[in-house]
Amino acid sequence: MIDDGTGRFTIGQLARSTGLSVRTIRYWSDEGALPPVARSSGGYRLYDAGSVARLELIRTLRELGLGLDDVREVLAGETTVAEVAATHVTALDAQIRALKVTRAVLSTVARRGSTAEEMTLMNKLARLSAAERRRILEEFTDEMFRGLDTADPVIRERMRNTAVDLPDEPTPEQADAWVELVELLQDPEFRAQMRAAAEFNAADRGHDTPAGASLWFVRRLVQMAADARERGIAPEAPEAEEVLRELLGDADRAAVLERLEATSNDRIARYRELLAVVKGGGPLPAHREEFGWVVAALRARPGR
Repeated sequence: MIDDGTGRFTIGQLARSTGLSVRTIRYWSDEGALPPVARSSGGYRLYDAGSVARLELIRTLRELGLGLDDVREVLAGETTVAEVAATHVTALDAQIRALKVTRAVLSTVARRGSTAEEMTLMNKLARLSAAERRRILEEFTDEMFRGLDTADPVIRERMRNTAVDLPDEPTPEQADAWVELVELLQDPEFRAQMRAAAEFNAADRGHDTPAGASLWFVRRLVQMAADARERGIAPEAPEAEEVLRELLGDADRAAVLERLEATSNDRIARYRELLAVVKGGGPLPAHREEFGWVVAALRARPGR
């Protein structure tokens, strides 16, 4: 406090009492957030007890990340602290989402040892909006089933709906899986494999086939193959014939083998695993062993 008995403070005295630098207080004063209440005879800015309280509020708001424009509006009574805080929370949420994406991309780059060009692509893919990600998968699904009116509608809808659950805030694992998934979807060989699988599905069905029948067969195959493996039955063993007979009945085994080889390869299994990770549920079992057992059992009996 200066010695004129007025209870006024200089900037230096405010700095010593608050721990703030003279430069910071002067800047806030110059910006209109902390106007002086008077001037000394020498032209120095003077402040009072109210200025001290105002300075503490300014410091708190600034430490919380508010800009000086928001601070001035609060101090002028043009808005409330609660309103500014709510706006700032929204901005912070956006920053947090962006930081999560950045962390995910950098984590993937570090793990893969990516080049600058690959990092640029990964960053672009990771920052796609939910609508853009949905469009990529919907276009892929449309291409897979175009013109195949008898394809199982349950499978078609499942593939289309996978895009709905893609996250806006990917974890590093989800970002990595999303980048690998897009690379897979853009691969001509994989697209041809998926189209062949859709064509086989459509060829196996008529217009009166119940929806979801394809999934029923898959569940039955997995269950029976898992049981055979648990009992220690090798695909080449005589006991495997009984399993195939119960599973397939009188079906053309050569045709079944052709379809399984087209629809149960490692890349299609990887596609399902990546989708599960991107959707946030963790990797789902692709049942590679069960499908592999049935394929091996059919290959061991080529003439039947």
